[in-house]
Amino acid sequence: MKHTQIYIYVMLWLFVSTIAIGQDSNQDGTITLLTTQRGFEVGSDIVVQFSSSDEVSPLLYCSNSYSTILIPPSVENEILSYKIPDFITNKSGIINWKLADYATISGSFRMHSKKEVATMETYIGPPTIEAGGTDYTMLVVIPTDSLDNPLPENTALTTAYQFLNTQKEEDIVTNNIIAYKNIYSEKKSGRLFISSECLDIHSTEYTIDVLPAIPTDFTISVDRSHNYADGNQITSFYTSILRDTHNNIVSDGTFVTFFIRNKDGNILKSSGTTVQGIATSKMIHPDHEDRWVVKAYVQGMAESESITVDYQQVVKDVEIAFAKANREIKVGPLQSFMGQMIPDGFQVSLEVYKNESLLKTYTKTSKGGFVSFNVKKDIFKNDTYTLKIKTAGLEKNYPNIKLW
Repeated sequence: MKHTQIYIYVMLWLFVSTIAIGQDSNQDGTITLLTTQRGFEVGSDIVVQFSSSDEVSPLLYCSNSYSTILIPPSVENEILSYKIPDFITNKSGIINWKLADYATISGSFRMHSKKEVATMETYIGPPTIEAGGTDYTMLVVIPTDSLDNPLPENTALTTAYQFLNTQKEEDIVTNNIIAYKNIYSEKKSGRLFISSECLDIHSTEYTIDVLPAIPTDFTISVDRSHNYADGNQITSFYTSILRDTHNNIVSDGTFVTFFIRNKDGNILKSSGTTVQGIATSKMIHPDHEDRWVVKAYVQGMAESESITVDYQQVVKDVEIAFAKANREIKVGPLQSFMGQMIPDGFQVSLEVYKNESLLKTYTKTSKGGFVSFNVKKDIFKNDTYTLKIKTAGLEKNYPNIKLW
Protein backbone atom coordinates (compact mmCIF):
# COMPACT_ATOMS: atom_id res chain seq x y z
CA MET A 1 0.00 0.00 0.00
CA LYS A 2 2.86 2.37 0.87
CA HIS A 3 4.55 1.75 -2.51
CA THR A 4 1.28 2.45 -4.34
CA GLN A 5 0.90 5.86 -2.64
CA ILE A 6 4.50 6.79 -3.52
CA TYR A 7 3.85 5.83 -7.19
CA ILE A 8 0.68 7.99 -7.33
CA TYR A 9 2.49 11.00 -5.81
CA VAL A 10 5.32 10.71 -8.37
CA MET A 11 2.89 10.49 -11.32
CA LEU A 12 0.94 13.53 -10.09
CA TRP A 13 4.15 15.53 -9.76
CA LEU A 14 5.21 14.63 -13.31
CA PHE A 15 1.75 15.55 -14.65
CA VAL A 16 1.77 18.97 -12.92
CA SER A 17 5.32 19.62 -14.11
CA THR A 18 4.37 18.79 -17.70
CA ILE A 19 1.38 21.16 -17.60
CA ALA A 20 3.58 23.92 -16.24
CA ILE A 21 6.20 23.41 -18.95
CA GLY A 22 3.51 23.26 -21.63
CA GLN A 23 1.94 26.45 -20.38
CA ASP A 24 5.30 28.22 -20.38
CA SER A 25 6.03 26.97 -23.93
CA ASN A 26 2.60 27.89 -25.28
CA GLN A 27 2.97 31.35 -23.89
CA ASP A 28 6.11 31.77 -25.99
CA GLY A 29 4.73 32.92 -29.32
CA THR A 30 8.11 33.84 -30.88
CA ILE A 31 8.27 30.80 -33.27
CA THR A 32 6.25 30.83 -36.52
CA LEU A 33 5.87 28.08 -39.14
CA LEU A 34 7.05 29.17 -42.58
CA THR A 35 6.51 25.95 -44.60
CA THR A 36 2.95 25.83 -45.94
CA GLN A 37 3.09 22.96 -48.46
CA ARG A 38 1.09 19.95 -47.29
CA GLY A 39 1.82 17.36 -49.98
CA PHE A 40 5.04 16.03 -51.50
CA GLU A 41 6.10 13.28 -53.87
CA VAL A 42 8.13 10.50 -52.29
CA GLY A 43 11.87 10.99 -52.67
CA SER A 44 11.60 14.79 -52.49
CA ASP A 45 13.98 16.86 -50.37
CA ILE A 46 11.78 18.26 -47.62
CA VAL A 47 12.87 21.02 -45.27
CA VAL A 48 10.46 22.33 -42.62
CA GLN A 49 11.28 25.93 -41.66
CA PHE A 50 10.32 28.22 -38.77
CA SER A 51 11.12 31.84 -38.01
CA SER A 52 12.32 32.55 -34.47
CA SER A 53 13.07 35.87 -32.79
CA ASP A 54 14.70 34.09 -29.86
CA GLU A 55 17.92 32.18 -29.76
CA VAL A 56 16.25 28.80 -29.27
CA SER A 57 16.88 25.54 -31.17
CA PRO A 58 14.17 23.05 -30.23
CA LEU A 59 14.18 19.56 -31.74
CA LEU A 60 11.54 18.56 -34.29
CA TYR A 61 9.69 15.37 -33.41
CA CYS A 62 8.85 13.59 -36.69
CA SER A 63 6.92 10.32 -37.10
CA ASN A 64 5.36 8.16 -39.81
CA SER A 65 4.21 4.54 -39.97
CA TYR A 66 7.78 3.31 -40.39
CA SER A 67 9.83 5.32 -37.92
CA THR A 68 10.08 8.10 -35.35
CA ILE A 69 12.98 10.55 -35.06
CA LEU A 70 14.07 13.79 -33.37
CA ILE A 71 15.68 16.20 -35.86
CA PRO A 72 18.01 19.04 -34.78
CA PRO A 73 17.71 22.33 -36.74
CA SER A 74 20.20 24.37 -38.68
CA VAL A 75 19.90 28.09 -37.78
CA GLU A 76 20.56 30.98 -40.14
CA ASN A 77 19.23 34.54 -39.89
CA GLU A 78 16.67 33.56 -37.25
CA ILE A 79 15.38 30.77 -39.53
CA LEU A 80 15.17 27.22 -38.11
CA SER A 81 15.48 24.58 -40.87
CA TYR A 82 14.73 20.91 -40.27
CA LYS A 83 15.67 18.50 -43.09
CA ILE A 84 13.48 15.34 -43.08
CA PRO A 85 15.65 12.22 -43.59
CA ASP A 86 15.29 10.16 -46.77
CA PHE A 87 14.19 7.00 -44.97
CA ILE A 88 11.04 8.88 -43.96
CA THR A 89 10.41 10.85 -47.16
CA ASN A 90 10.89 7.74 -49.31
CA LYS A 91 7.73 6.16 -47.87
CA SER A 92 4.24 7.22 -48.87
CA GLY A 93 1.69 8.13 -46.24
CA ILE A 94 1.19 10.79 -43.58
CA ILE A 95 4.13 12.30 -41.68
CA ASN A 96 3.25 13.94 -38.35
CA TRP A 97 5.57 16.48 -36.78
CA LYS A 98 5.67 18.52 -33.56
CA LEU A 99 8.14 21.04 -32.26
CA ALA A 100 9.58 19.79 -28.97
CA ASP A 101 8.67 21.97 -25.96
CA TYR A 102 6.04 23.75 -28.08
CA ALA A 103 2.92 21.65 -27.78
CA THR A 104 0.76 23.91 -29.94
CA ILE A 105 3.20 23.99 -32.85
CA SER A 106 2.52 20.78 -34.76
CA GLY A 107 1.20 19.58 -38.08
CA SER A 108 1.41 16.97 -40.79
CA PHE A 109 1.93 16.50 -44.51
CA ARG A 110 1.32 13.65 -46.93
CA MET A 111 3.85 11.82 -49.08
CA HIS A 112 2.36 10.76 -52.42
CA SER A 113 3.62 7.84 -54.51
CA LYS A 114 5.40 8.58 -57.75
CA LYS A 115 3.21 8.55 -60.85
CA GLU A 116 5.08 5.63 -62.32
CA VAL A 117 5.20 1.87 -62.00
CA ALA A 118 8.51 0.18 -61.34
CA THR A 119 7.28 -3.29 -60.36
CA MET A 120 4.01 -5.20 -60.38
CA GLU A 121 3.69 -7.84 -57.71
CA THR A 122 1.25 -10.37 -59.09
CA TYR A 123 -0.35 -13.31 -57.33
CA ILE A 124 -2.75 -15.80 -58.88
CA GLY A 125 -4.35 -18.99 -57.66
CA PRO A 126 -5.42 -21.65 -57.49
CA PRO A 127 -3.40 -22.81 -60.54
CA THR A 128 -6.10 -25.29 -61.60
CA ILE A 129 -9.86 -24.76 -61.74
CA GLU A 130 -12.83 -26.79 -62.89
CA ALA A 131 -14.58 -26.16 -66.19
CA GLY A 132 -18.23 -25.19 -66.11
CA GLY A 133 -18.30 -21.50 -65.22
CA THR A 134 -18.71 -21.85 -61.44
CA ASP A 135 -15.09 -22.28 -60.34
CA TYR A 136 -12.67 -19.35 -60.49
CA THR A 137 -9.13 -18.23 -59.86
CA MET A 138 -8.22 -14.87 -58.31
CA LEU A 139 -5.74 -12.43 -59.81
CA VAL A 140 -4.15 -9.98 -57.34
CA VAL A 141 -1.88 -7.16 -58.56
CA ILE A 142 0.08 -4.68 -56.42
CA PRO A 143 1.73 -1.99 -58.59
CA THR A 144 4.53 -0.12 -56.80
CA ASP A 145 6.80 2.80 -57.65
CA SER A 146 10.61 2.80 -57.73
CA LEU A 147 10.74 3.31 -53.95
CA ASP A 148 8.43 0.34 -53.36
CA ASN A 149 5.41 2.42 -52.47
CA PRO A 150 1.94 1.27 -53.55
CA LEU A 151 0.24 3.49 -56.10
CA PRO A 152 -2.67 5.77 -55.07
CA GLU A 153 -6.22 4.49 -54.70
CA ASN A 154 -8.20 3.94 -57.91
CA THR A 155 -5.13 3.61 -60.11
CA ALA A 156 -6.36 1.93 -63.29
CA LEU A 157 -5.02 -1.44 -64.48
CA THR A 158 -5.91 -3.55 -67.49
CA THR A 159 -6.11 -7.33 -67.29
CA ALA A 160 -5.98 -9.46 -70.44
CA TYR A 161 -7.19 -13.07 -70.83
CA GLN A 162 -6.75 -15.58 -73.64
CA PHE A 163 -8.58 -18.92 -73.65
CA LEU A 164 -8.86 -21.19 -76.69
CA ASN A 165 -10.05 -18.83 -79.47
CA THR A 166 -11.23 -16.05 -77.14
CA GLN A 167 -9.24 -13.01 -76.03
CA LYS A 168 -10.56 -10.10 -73.97
CA GLU A 169 -9.51 -7.25 -71.68
CA GLU A 170 -11.06 -5.80 -68.52
CA ASP A 171 -10.23 -2.72 -66.46
CA ILE A 172 -9.81 -2.86 -62.69
CA VAL A 173 -8.63 -0.28 -60.14
CA THR A 174 -6.57 -0.43 -56.97
CA ASN A 175 -8.36 -0.44 -53.65
CA ASN A 176 -6.48 -0.57 -50.35
CA ILE A 177 -3.16 -1.02 -52.18
CA ILE A 178 -4.26 -4.00 -54.33
CA ALA A 179 -6.27 -4.58 -57.48
CA TYR A 180 -7.96 -7.95 -57.85
CA LYS A 181 -10.24 -9.84 -60.19
CA ASN A 182 -12.08 -13.17 -59.95
CA ILE A 183 -11.63 -15.00 -63.24
CA TYR A 184 -14.26 -17.68 -63.82
CA SER A 185 -13.75 -20.78 -65.91
CA GLU A 186 -15.41 -21.44 -69.25
CA LYS A 187 -17.48 -24.52 -70.04
CA LYS A 188 -14.63 -26.04 -72.04
CA SER A 189 -11.37 -27.32 -70.60
CA GLY A 190 -8.03 -25.92 -71.70
CA ARG A 191 -5.32 -23.48 -70.67
CA LEU A 192 -6.05 -19.88 -69.66
CA PHE A 193 -3.37 -17.20 -70.19
CA ILE A 194 -3.48 -14.04 -68.04
CA SER A 195 -1.48 -10.82 -67.93
CA SER A 196 -1.94 -7.29 -66.55
CA GLU A 197 -0.76 -3.77 -67.40
CA CYS A 198 -0.50 -0.50 -65.46
CA LEU A 199 0.88 2.80 -66.77
CA ASP A 200 2.51 1.02 -69.74
CA ILE A 201 4.25 -1.52 -67.50
CA HIS A 202 3.29 -5.14 -68.24
CA SER A 203 3.39 -8.17 -65.98
CA THR A 204 4.72 -11.56 -66.99
CA GLU A 205 2.41 -14.20 -68.45
CA TYR A 206 0.54 -16.49 -66.06
CA THR A 207 -1.27 -19.71 -66.91
CA ILE A 208 -4.23 -21.44 -65.31
CA ASP A 209 -5.28 -24.98 -66.25
CA VAL A 210 -9.03 -25.34 -66.67
CA LEU A 211 -9.64 -29.03 -65.98
CA PRO A 212 -12.70 -31.08 -66.88
CA ALA A 213 -15.39 -31.41 -64.23
CA ILE A 214 -16.27 -34.73 -62.59
CA PRO A 215 -17.27 -37.50 -65.04
CA THR A 216 -20.82 -38.52 -65.76
CA ASP A 217 -22.06 -42.13 -65.96
CA PHE A 218 -20.50 -44.24 -68.70
CA THR A 219 -20.60 -47.67 -70.35
CA ILE A 220 -18.14 -50.57 -70.32
CA SER A 221 -17.28 -53.29 -72.84
CA VAL A 222 -15.27 -56.52 -72.87
CA ASP A 223 -12.72 -58.00 -75.24
CA ARG A 224 -11.22 -61.53 -75.11
CA SER A 225 -9.66 -64.10 -77.43
CA HIS A 226 -12.30 -66.71 -76.61
CA ASN A 227 -14.91 -67.47 -73.97
CA TYR A 228 -13.37 -70.66 -72.56
CA ALA A 229 -12.42 -71.00 -68.89
CA ASP A 230 -8.85 -72.12 -69.48
CA GLY A 231 -7.26 -70.12 -66.63
CA ASN A 232 -4.75 -68.78 -69.14
CA GLN A 233 -6.08 -66.12 -71.49
CA ILE A 234 -6.77 -62.49 -70.59
CA THR A 235 -10.11 -60.70 -70.61
CA SER A 236 -9.84 -56.93 -71.12
CA PHE A 237 -12.44 -54.46 -69.86
CA TYR A 238 -12.83 -51.00 -71.41
CA THR A 239 -14.81 -47.93 -70.49
CA SER A 240 -16.41 -45.66 -73.02
CA ILE A 241 -14.82 -42.20 -73.29
CA LEU A 242 -15.43 -40.59 -69.90
CA ARG A 243 -16.79 -37.04 -70.21
CA ASP A 244 -18.11 -34.38 -67.86
CA THR A 245 -21.48 -32.63 -68.11
CA HIS A 246 -20.02 -30.16 -70.64
CA ASN A 247 -18.73 -32.94 -72.91
CA ASN A 248 -15.09 -32.44 -71.92
CA ILE A 249 -12.97 -35.59 -71.88
CA VAL A 250 -11.90 -36.22 -68.28
CA SER A 251 -8.28 -35.72 -67.26
CA ASP A 252 -5.79 -38.49 -67.94
CA GLY A 253 -5.18 -40.58 -64.84
CA THR A 254 -8.79 -40.65 -63.64
CA PHE A 255 -9.00 -43.83 -61.56
CA VAL A 256 -11.63 -46.42 -62.50
CA THR A 257 -12.32 -49.60 -60.50
CA PHE A 258 -13.96 -52.68 -62.02
CA PHE A 259 -15.88 -54.94 -59.62
CA ILE A 260 -16.56 -58.52 -60.73
CA ARG A 261 -19.03 -60.80 -58.96
CA ASN A 262 -18.82 -64.52 -59.90
CA LYS A 263 -21.43 -67.27 -59.57
CA ASP A 264 -20.35 -68.09 -56.02
CA GLY A 265 -20.92 -64.48 -54.93
CA ASN A 266 -17.22 -63.75 -54.55
CA ILE A 267 -16.01 -60.31 -55.64
CA LEU A 268 -12.92 -59.76 -57.75
CA LYS A 269 -11.51 -56.30 -58.31
CA SER A 270 -9.36 -54.75 -61.00
CA SER A 271 -8.57 -51.13 -61.83
CA GLY A 272 -7.15 -48.83 -64.45
CA THR A 273 -6.61 -45.14 -65.19
CA THR A 274 -7.88 -43.15 -68.12
CA VAL A 275 -5.80 -42.26 -71.16
CA GLN A 276 -7.63 -39.89 -73.51
CA GLY A 277 -10.77 -40.64 -71.50
CA ILE A 278 -10.67 -44.45 -71.71
CA ALA A 279 -9.71 -46.72 -68.81
CA THR A 280 -8.60 -50.32 -69.40
CA SER A 281 -8.35 -53.22 -66.97
CA LYS A 282 -7.46 -56.88 -67.41
CA MET A 283 -8.38 -60.11 -65.66
CA ILE A 284 -7.23 -63.69 -66.28
CA HIS A 285 -9.87 -66.20 -67.31
CA PRO A 286 -11.29 -68.47 -64.59
CA ASP A 287 -10.25 -72.13 -64.66
CA HIS A 288 -13.82 -73.44 -64.58
CA GLU A 289 -17.23 -72.60 -65.97
CA ASP A 290 -18.39 -69.29 -64.49
CA ARG A 291 -20.49 -66.15 -65.02
CA TRP A 292 -19.13 -62.73 -64.16
CA VAL A 293 -21.26 -59.65 -63.51
CA VAL A 294 -19.02 -56.62 -64.07
CA LYS A 295 -19.59 -53.00 -63.05
CA ALA A 296 -17.15 -50.08 -63.03
CA TYR A 297 -16.96 -47.01 -60.78
CA VAL A 298 -15.19 -43.69 -60.56
CA GLN A 299 -15.44 -43.59 -56.80
CA GLY A 300 -18.00 -41.09 -55.53
CA MET A 301 -18.53 -39.59 -59.01
CA ALA A 302 -19.83 -41.91 -61.72
CA GLU A 303 -20.58 -45.53 -62.53
CA SER A 304 -21.36 -47.82 -65.44
CA GLU A 305 -24.19 -50.22 -66.05
CA SER A 306 -23.58 -53.93 -65.31
CA ILE A 307 -22.56 -56.38 -68.02
CA THR A 308 -22.49 -60.19 -67.90
CA VAL A 309 -19.55 -62.28 -69.13
CA ASP A 310 -19.89 -66.09 -69.43
CA TYR A 311 -17.07 -68.66 -69.56
CA GLN A 312 -17.45 -72.21 -70.83
CA GLN A 313 -15.95 -75.28 -69.16
CA VAL A 314 -12.96 -76.69 -71.05
CA VAL A 315 -11.85 -79.64 -68.88
CA LYS A 316 -14.68 -82.16 -69.09
CA ASP A 317 -13.06 -84.98 -67.14
CA VAL A 318 -9.94 -85.69 -65.14
CA GLU A 319 -7.96 -88.93 -65.39
CA ILE A 320 -6.24 -90.12 -62.20
CA ALA A 321 -3.56 -92.80 -61.96
CA PHE A 322 -2.06 -94.30 -58.75
CA ALA A 323 1.40 -95.85 -58.52
CA LYS A 324 4.13 -96.81 -56.03
CA ALA A 325 1.91 -98.11 -53.24
CA ASN A 326 -0.68 -95.45 -54.10
CA ARG A 327 1.72 -92.77 -52.88
CA GLU A 328 2.35 -91.38 -56.37
CA ILE A 329 -0.75 -89.80 -57.92
CA LYS A 330 -0.67 -88.63 -61.50
CA VAL A 331 -3.38 -86.27 -62.82
CA GLY A 332 -3.83 -85.89 -66.56
CA PRO A 333 -3.76 -85.45 -69.38
CA LEU A 334 -5.64 -82.16 -68.91
CA GLN A 335 -7.08 -81.17 -72.29
CA SER A 336 -8.50 -77.84 -73.43
CA PHE A 337 -11.40 -76.93 -75.75
CA MET A 338 -9.80 -78.30 -78.97
CA GLY A 339 -8.34 -81.38 -77.37
CA GLN A 340 -4.98 -79.68 -76.95
CA MET A 341 -3.06 -79.92 -73.70
CA ILE A 342 -4.09 -77.27 -71.23
CA PRO A 343 -1.51 -74.42 -71.04
CA ASP A 344 1.12 -74.78 -68.33
CA GLY A 345 0.14 -73.29 -64.99
CA PHE A 346 -3.32 -74.85 -64.65
CA GLN A 347 -4.01 -75.39 -60.94
CA VAL A 348 -4.68 -78.82 -59.39
CA SER A 349 -5.05 -79.61 -55.68
CA LEU A 350 -4.90 -82.81 -53.64
CA GLU A 351 -6.60 -83.04 -50.23
CA VAL A 352 -5.81 -85.85 -47.80
CA TYR A 353 -8.47 -86.81 -45.20
CA LYS A 354 -8.55 -89.24 -42.32
CA ASN A 355 -11.95 -89.97 -40.74
CA GLU A 356 -13.41 -86.88 -42.50
CA SER A 357 -10.70 -84.69 -41.00
CA LEU A 358 -8.54 -82.74 -43.46
CA LEU A 359 -4.87 -83.50 -42.80
CA LYS A 360 -3.11 -81.67 -45.60
CA THR A 361 -3.69 -79.91 -48.93
CA TYR A 362 -1.19 -80.01 -51.79
CA THR A 363 -1.50 -77.52 -54.65
CA LYS A 364 0.48 -77.72 -57.89
CA THR A 365 0.31 -76.32 -61.40
CA SER A 366 0.32 -78.33 -64.60
CA LYS A 367 3.23 -78.80 -66.92
CA GLY A 368 2.72 -80.41 -70.28
CA GLY A 369 -0.87 -81.20 -69.30
CA PHE A 370 0.04 -83.34 -66.24
CA VAL A 371 0.45 -82.91 -62.49
CA SER A 372 2.07 -85.42 -60.12
CA PHE A 373 1.73 -85.66 -56.33
CA ASN A 374 3.94 -87.69 -54.00
CA VAL A 375 2.45 -88.61 -50.59
CA LYS A 376 5.55 -89.27 -48.46
CA LYS A 377 5.86 -91.92 -45.79
CA ASP A 378 7.48 -89.59 -43.28
CA ILE A 379 4.29 -87.50 -43.32
CA PHE A 380 1.60 -90.16 -43.76
CA LYS A 381 2.18 -93.54 -42.18
CA ASN A 382 0.82 -96.69 -43.75
CA ASP A 383 -2.93 -96.52 -43.36
CA THR A 384 -6.19 -95.95 -45.20
CA TYR A 385 -7.06 -92.38 -46.30
CA THR A 386 -9.59 -90.48 -48.37
CA LEU A 387 -8.09 -88.51 -51.28
CA LYS A 388 -9.82 -85.68 -53.15
CA ILE A 389 -8.57 -84.26 -56.45
CA LYS A 390 -9.87 -80.80 -57.42
CA THR A 391 -9.27 -78.94 -60.68
CA ALA A 392 -11.25 -76.90 -63.23
CA GLY A 393 -14.24 -76.82 -60.88
CA LEU A 394 -14.33 -80.64 -60.88
CA GLU A 395 -13.80 -82.89 -57.90
CA LYS A 396 -12.97 -86.61 -57.68
CA ASN A 397 -13.17 -88.50 -54.39
CA TYR A 398 -11.24 -91.68 -53.63
CA PRO A 399 -12.29 -93.10 -50.22
CA ASN A 400 -10.41 -95.84 -48.45
CA ILE A 401 -7.18 -95.55 -50.41
CA LYS A 402 -4.56 -97.66 -48.70
CA LEU A 403 -1.04 -96.27 -48.53
CA TRP A 404 1.79 -98.71 -47.76
